[in-house]
Amino acid sequence: MYAGPGKEKPKTIKYIDKSNMDLSVKPGDNFYLYANGSWLNKNPIPASKTRWGSFDLLHEQSSKRMRTLLEEAAANTGKDRKTRMIGDFYASGMDSLAIQARGITPIKGDLDRIADLKNTQAVLGEVAMLRTRGYGSPMFGMYVDQDDKNVNQYIPQLIQGGTSLPDRDYYLKNDPRSIKVREAYKTYLQELFSLSGQDATSAAAGADAVMRIETALAKVQYSRVELRDPYKTYNKFAVKDLSVTTPDINWSNLLVQMKVQGADSVLVNNPSFFKTADLLLTALPLNDWKSYLKWTVLKNSAPYLTTPFVDANFRFTQVLSGQKAPTPRWQRMSNIIDANLGEMLGELYVERYFKPEAKQRMIDLVTNLQTTFEERIKKLDWMSDATKQKGIEKLHAFTKKIAYPDKWKEYQGVTIAKDDFIGNVLRTNVWEYNDMVNRMGKPVDRTIWGMTPPTINAYYNPANNEIVFPAAILQFPFFDFGADDAINYGGIGVVIGHEMTHGFDDQGRQYSASGNLEDWWTKEDADKFTSKADNVVNLYNSFTVLDTLHLNGKLTLGENLADLGGLSMAYDAFTRTKQFKEGKKIDGYTPSQRFFLSWAQVWRNNTLPETQAQLVLTDPHSPGMYRANGAVMNIDAWYDAFNIQPGNKMYIPKDKRTYIW
Repeated sequence: MYAGPGKEKPKTIKYIDKSNMDLSVKPGDNFYLYANGSWLNKNPIPASKTRWGSFDLLHEQSSKRMRTLLEEAAANTGKDRKTRMIGDFYASGMDSLAIQARGITPIKGDLDRIADLKNTQAVLGEVAMLRTRGYGSPMFGMYVDQDDKNVNQYIPQLIQGGTSLPDRDYYLKNDPRSIKVREAYKTYLQELFSLSGQDATSAAAGADAVMRIETALAKVQYSRVELRDPYKTYNKFAVKDLSVTTPDINWSNLLVQMKVQGADSVLVNNPSFFKTADLLLTALPLNDWKSYLKWTVLKNSAPYLTTPFVDANFRFTQVLSGQKAPTPRWQRMSNIIDANLGEMLGELYVERYFKPEAKQRMIDLVTNLQTTFEERIKKLDWMSDATKQKGIEKLHAFTKKIAYPDKWKEYQGVTIAKDDFIGNVLRTNVWEYNDMVNRMGKPVDRTIWGMTPPTINAYYNPANNEIVFPAAILQFPFFDFGADDAINYGGIGVVIGHEMTHGFDDQGRQYSASGNLEDWWTKEDADKFTSKADNVVNLYNSFTVLDTLHLNGKLTLGENLADLGGLSMAYDAFTRTKQFKEGKKIDGYTPSQRFFLSWAQVWRNNTLPETQAQLVLTDPHSPGMYRANGAVMNIDAWYDAFNIQPGNKMYIPKDKRTYIW
């Protein structure tokens, strides 16, 4: 759709296709199934996928486009530095024979160094060393970013971590799902230790050690709901004062070992976690920590090593996700290069597949939605004028990033070798790490993007008060130049409104126009907001996803509020269009009906039950059905469009509906 001449054939799109709907379902009983039921039946999940829906189809298209770019680059590495780097990276990942021939040689030096550690301080040195060598974040997380209460300054941030499973509950709960995952994880641990050359006895002992350490860390981690509280997780320490709370960890020394220079203070998201980590350093035997650090190397290397490592990694992934077959090799490579040289590949993606006029159309839509949001804030009957004024000030201060960065990362100093796949991964990891820690002491760079152009997503960043829309989301079912306004407003219009609303959801509302974490609400207004938000929590808590597994309305609150706000705002903006005012039906549906059907079809997807169970624990987004249904249940215009009446399963009486933005 955004291809250059002759690169892709334009597709004929039926924007609302009745053959994808299930007209036997009443829209007021299950709007999602009414809009998507036949599509869901006709589109089973491919064996190499865990989900299959609108986002996944676009991701698949994006992957295939990246594959084209990567294969062309691999065949034409003499063209320029950019082409050579991504071409050689791709070739290195596709050369399975070379990867097999090298065995575990690429990581042997790191494993041997860990085996020779002599004491606790050497363990801490290795905790720092592995970060600087591209192996992730053992024991805890650390990054340099803006200080939430002083966003014009960078500060090191220490966060709970050190575990490998997707959520702390997998270590702590004794339900059948959690037990099954833990058993599979222990098998995976033993397999990788064995593949690294350990005998069965030491592999089993190593697995036990890792489980002991990670379970102890999991016990003191905050829950995902607690982590959503920006005040609870904002704990500022002078570096020397933090060291007083952790007698065996001298943070002045450790920060320097992690290449963080000139830090006199740090932010800590969970101080009690670090006290426990400090205690574990001396409470557990040195050999346990050696096993844990070897595991850090092995788990972060497995996808890039020989077939037995890759297969063991996939078998464990299967238990977590239910995925039936491995992701094709070319697609794994395109995902890896998108993650590791994303802006280099993204620049080629934009040159080939993105139409500049889409960016201008998007700017117009964002401005339109911003104007609508301002008018809606002014009309709110539950908010005082003082808070309204601050809210409008914040709305006006939004920075808008659309399609791609104004300046691209150049990855200066990165060496990519055609015959060293894992080395390429580690060297690009190291570049990203150094780029991050080297922010210390420099002016804040607000041009940085958190997503690459081929990403099917969008985001809001409270510290920069910015909304960001990568190039690849600007296509159907979100957006199409040929679509009527109902389709585009029900798709990308809601996405825009959704990201704007994140600036005013239960987390975003706590940040001011400047991006700083500071309260700009009157207490009365804040209490009213919280009461309304609690209604949304209760609604989503009532949704059962799998057998007895309920949604967590508090974990998903921010996204659910953004859906409700985005849908309300986009519909309001849509009512100002010529199409809405003329009211003509297309394919038998009114403009309003097409708007809501467009919204619902964005969320159609089939998901494997294992993946769904994991996402309920870890994902702040509700599953597709509950995003499509939950938001419309509080929108009067949806009731009017489809004549929803008492007795319909989704019906909420008007005086019980929640109106926020």
